Amino acid sequence: MSGTTGSLAANYGVETDAVVSLNDIKVHYPVKEGVLQRVAGQVRAVDGVDLTIPKGKTLGLVGESGCGKTTLGRVIAGLVSPTSGDIWMDLTVEQQRDVQRLRNQNEKDFSEQDRQLWKQLTTGNRLGSMSREKQREYRRNCQVVFQDAFSSLNPRQLVRDIVGRPLRVHQEASGEDLNRKVIELLERVGLGAEHMLRYPHQFSGGQRQRISIARALALNPAFVILDEPTSALDVSVQAQILNLLVELQADMGLTYLFITHDLGVVQHMSDNIAVMYLGQIVEYGPTDQVFDNPLHPYSKILRDSNPSLEGKRSDRDWELSGTVPNPIEPPHGCRLHPRCPVAAAGCGWSVDDVLNSAEEKTPIIFETITTVERRDDFNAEVKFRDAEAAKSFATQVKSSVANLALDRPPELKGESVKLSFNEVPDASIQQIQDGRWTSCTRTQELGALPGFEKDKG
Repeated sequence: MSGTTGSLAANYGVETDAVVSLNDIKVHYPVKEGVLQRVAGQVRAVDGVDLTIPKGKTLGLVGESGCGKTTLGRVIAGLVSPTSGDIWMDLTVEQQRDVQRLRNQNEKDFSEQDRQLWKQLTTGNRLGSMSREKQREYRRNCQVVFQDAFSSLNPRQLVRDIVGRPLRVHQEASGEDLNRKVIELLERVGLGAEHMLRYPHQFSGGQRQRISIARALALNPAFVILDEPTSALDVSVQAQILNLLVELQADMGLTYLFITHDLGVVQHMSDNIAVMYLGQIVEYGPTDQVFDNPLHPYSKILRDSNPSLEGKRSDRDWELSGTVPNPIEPPHGCRLHPRCPVAAAGCGWSVDDVLNSAEEKTPIIFETITTVERRDDFNAEVKFRDAEAAKSFATQVKSSVANLALDRPPELKGESVKLSFNEVPDASIQQIQDGRWTSCTRTQELGALPGFEKDKG
């Protein structure tokens, strides 16, 4: 939408032409309740993502299960429609700068030249506003290799039909010419003509993934989304598929978006890494720098939790506490702070944080809560069945990090406890170093997190 407030960090300082650029992409799924199925909330699967994928490079998108990375990949591929935000294709460096400049202006303030430029950009490069021919070109140039090769291949079709389908749909080949091209594609991924007349169930997991890759390459795309392409394979087969992907990229000049939770894989495949947590990008930077010196606690914990990674882990082992927060009502400030081992007063504490903590750590006390009278997310009066439970709850809050974020100490009155937290804005990703971006509020305040020095040894 023209004239909306965009993020100046959308391209993360990328100074090359981009295959795809995302501006403030959101994917919210409605939660319906009751007989009338009224919308009671929104699951924020992807919640304001800016991302740029440079041509000829591999961008690794990492995060634990449920963080929204697969949904984001499907949005880029056009398989899921975003709730809001813009997706741009084939922007030059100059066009990226123009998009960022115009998105950070109000449309009514556009000059006539800006209006013409915005119209030219949206009709020529923005998905949803382009001509049908341009949309078709993007679909052709953006292909996907899915995680589960077996479920992504039609079990009732022969390999010849599966790999050749894109060529038929786009009227690229038919008859003997189609067979010849299918054989060429199969040979490119390490298979052969003898595999054409077989069904998917007759192949091993690694061979099925090779068939998926052959299908993705059928139209000679510029951009391939790899959604956990090796997670269902054993280690030896993983290495073969990864080597194949590297060779294909070098031979064909492909651009990859590599989606995975396995940092050991992404370390070898990616030029840059975007770390995702609860629907948002929390860190971005060159692969070696993110691994050597992560700027966000979540990145550091992901790295240290994988024993197969090259290099030494830091001396200080951190772990995430509690469970993943509710994506319908994500935490304020930094979304990691309720689970973060280095969370501080300014990380965004609210009433829900202390209630969720009580439910997890002291369910006996939590079960004695009768009502919670909220003024807003940061101010509430919590009432209990008896004064003893209220006192225990107040003591628990005082002994936690959340106590430092209170505007005043918990106010204990008989069977109730009043809480008043200092309101903190939601964390946004900011540039901390040259080419390095993070949303950690402590990194922004201190310049570097304690214990985040480059590993020694």
